[in-house]
Amino acid sequence: MASVEKYFELVDQSQQQFIETLREVVAIPSVSGDASRRADVVRMGEWLQARWEAVGAVCKRVEPGKQTLNGQELDLPPVILGQYGNDPNKKTVLVYGHYDVQPALLEDGWETDPFTLVEKDDGRLVGRGSTDDKGPVLGWLLCVETHKQAGIELPVNLKFCWEGMEESGSEGLDAVIVAEADKWFKGTDVVCISDNYWLGTAKPCLTHGLRGVSYFHLQVEGPGADLHSGVFGGTVHEPMVDLVHLLAKLVDNSGRIQVPGIYDQVMPVTDAEERTYEGLEFSHAALAGDLRRDVIIHAEERDTLKHRWRFPTLSIHGVEGAFYAPGDKTVIPARVRGKFSLRTVPNMEPEKVAQLVTRYLEDEFAKLGSKNKMTVIETHAGRWWYSSPDHPNFVAGARATEKVYGVKPDLTREGGSIPVTLTFEENLGVNVLLLPMGAADDGAHSINEKIDKRNYIQGIKLLGAYLHEVAETDMTATT
Repeated sequence: MASVEKYFELVDQSQQQFIETLREVVAIPSVSGDASRRADVVRMGEWLQARWEAVGAVCKRVEPGKQTLNGQELDLPPVILGQYGNDPNKKTVLVYGHYDVQPALLEDGWETDPFTLVEKDDGRLVGRGSTDDKGPVLGWLLCVETHKQAGIELPVNLKFCWEGMEESGSEGLDAVIVAEADKWFKGTDVVCISDNYWLGTAKPCLTHGLRGVSYFHLQVEGPGADLHSGVFGGTVHEPMVDLVHLLAKLVDNSGRIQVPGIYDQVMPVTDAEERTYEGLEFSHAALAGDLRRDVIIHAEERDTLKHRWRFPTLSIHGVEGAFYAPGDKTVIPARVRGKFSLRTVPNMEPEKVAQLVTRYLEDEFAKLGSKNKMTVIETHAGRWWYSSPDHPNFVAGARATEKVYGVKPDLTREGGSIPVTLTFEENLGVNVLLLPMGAADDGAHSINEKIDKRNYIQGIKLLGAYLHEVAETDMTATT
């Protein structure tokens, strides 16, 4: 692939220009969760559309509807659809990314203005959105622009879908994908998403699995109003006492979920899967360093990864309605609501999970003999996603990674969820590859978010190499 080598050379020559482009888009504070920044989110989407149209892409701006945010009715940011190339003899790759970012304020603890990209001496490119997800989204654009500048024909047709609400639940996106599945997205052969991260900081990876998440509210109601503990303590059934008891019954100190039957649907670990944990760039020492204290449950590193990736877990997140302010307050809250989530894995069905959780909590509450009222409310049920790393799309990604980095990528799964992955797979009926650009320590959503210059530049090479590998790979091959 002499054309790929030429592409790599031009990327290397354009490094500073690419950093300046990243600086330009980081400066647009496209915070989707802040009503006062909605115009900036739209401006970021329009920037992308204009730049893609300038390189020759055909774009379609989709208005997904309205939302109410902080009491204001706002237009949702546009979903920017586009296509570069329409050759029936080429494969068609659909790529997805988001152009909105998390909130960021200097007083949160940032070293520098979060919306001014700063290149540090150690190679970090620090700025909000640098890795999540403006760097990768730019990567696809710069890949196409560089091919055009070098006089290299893009070896595939490229379709894209850029949204501006990912950091706020992707409101409106699913409806767009469903509506456009047999229209704009028709003819797509494979999907590629670059919106996750390496397992470590030195070795690239391909991601072929994500856990789902079922979120629950556990509400306990007692008296008609808050009570004085000096007057009523010991004389009434206290909602907080019931709630704490029930929450403590959900999961033990070793992380094992106590809900009967919850593990019955979990896909067994095979010998082939066991081998995938060998040689991964992961260590307890590094994890403890990231945690700033060794609070790791498991003795074996592979067990830690299994419980992050392929076993269900239950986490308790907080209590609404309880006293939490500084100081002392002797109140018995009349109604409290505990919040917890359960991360699901193959082959768990969300409906069955909700049934098991609800039945268990009802049984445990009955044992208390309390006169309070207990209610279980499921607020969200997102499914897990799993793909075979032997699929030709992943084979193409692995070959591209090896070409750019000189190593075979780790094959990873992730403990979190990227719901759009499953939406594309189910509605388009094609394979989805997660091809990360950033490293594990990039600090997405945190202060001083960064992408390393190496990951940014090599990542742009990787995206281009992947398109060339897809062009050369038989996507109909069975595994």
